[in-house]
Amino acid sequence: MIIQKQKSLEEILKSLEGVQKVFLAGCADCATACKVGGTEELVEMKARLEAAGKTVTGTAVFDTACQQGAVRMKARENEAALAAADDIVCFACGTGSQTLQETLEKRTHPGAESMFVGQVHRLGKYSEKCATCGKCVLDRYEGICPVTRCAKGLLNGPCGGYKNGKCEVDPEKDCAWVLIYKEMEKRGKLDKMRKFEPAKDQSARHTPRAYVWPKRTPPPSQGAKS
Repeated sequence: MIIQKQKSLEEILKSLEGVQKVFLAGCADCATACKVGGTEELVEMKARLEAAGKTVTGTAVFDTACQQGAVRMKARENEAALAAADDIVCFACGTGSQTLQETLEKRTHPGAESMFVGQVHRLGKYSEKCATCGKCVLDRYEGICPVTRCAKGLLNGPCGGYKNGKCEVDPEKDCAWVLIYKEMEKRGKLDKMRKFEPAKDQSARHTPRAYVWPKRTPPPSQGAKS
């Protein structure tokens, strides 16, 4: 899940300087789960913006704001309200905001901050476990990612500053390398600690990235002779 938080009203109003009529867009996926861009949040923001003197022409929670097809479908249901708006304020991730602008060809202002890809512990409690680096190394470290969970991204053991199993940078968090060591010990894989990991190849992380599913070769039909 992309963990998000809503921008302050002051930030949104500053972005909307010179803009009178706005359409509010949310997302039924991550933004709704994070209480940023669901129906309840859009109703509340509509009232706050109108109290600040703005005209809200309509609101809509898009099924998936980052999916162009879903955006087009929902836009057709709100065609008049969108046409009446000068701009859109999008309460979803940055990709969702850009998808709305490109698909609807109407300037879109971000109403949320995209913070990280997170693990959901419960509603309102999330933690970052993946940095979407494009070259996963979880198998090397027994399922614990030092790229993300070590504050320094160290690949060959802990720094000299960890203490009592806690991180030097944030003493509230477990040292990722202590966790890795314990997991390797539990699985009888401590020999992995002796293997040197070269500097991470960051080429897969160059931005902007894109991915298209490769063409798949259909499997041979059953009963075919080799």
